[in-house]
Amino acid sequence: MIGERIAQIRKEKGWTQKDLAQATRLSRGYTAAIEEGNQQPKIKTLALIASALGVTIEELLR
Repeated sequence: MIGERIAQIRKEKGWTQKDLAQATRLSRGYTAAIEEGNQQPKIKTLALIASALGVTIEELLR
């Protein structure tokens, strides 16, 4: 699941959900919903998250 992978990478970086939200300029609630699987992000949003985390979209999809 994409949300679980985002959470895993975020935690590996030592980031909180708030850190990710600030880095992407998305709301913390929205990033949390993605991680929990309650929201399906668009490709554009995935690109934004991947860039903030320093990974490729392909790495998020593994």
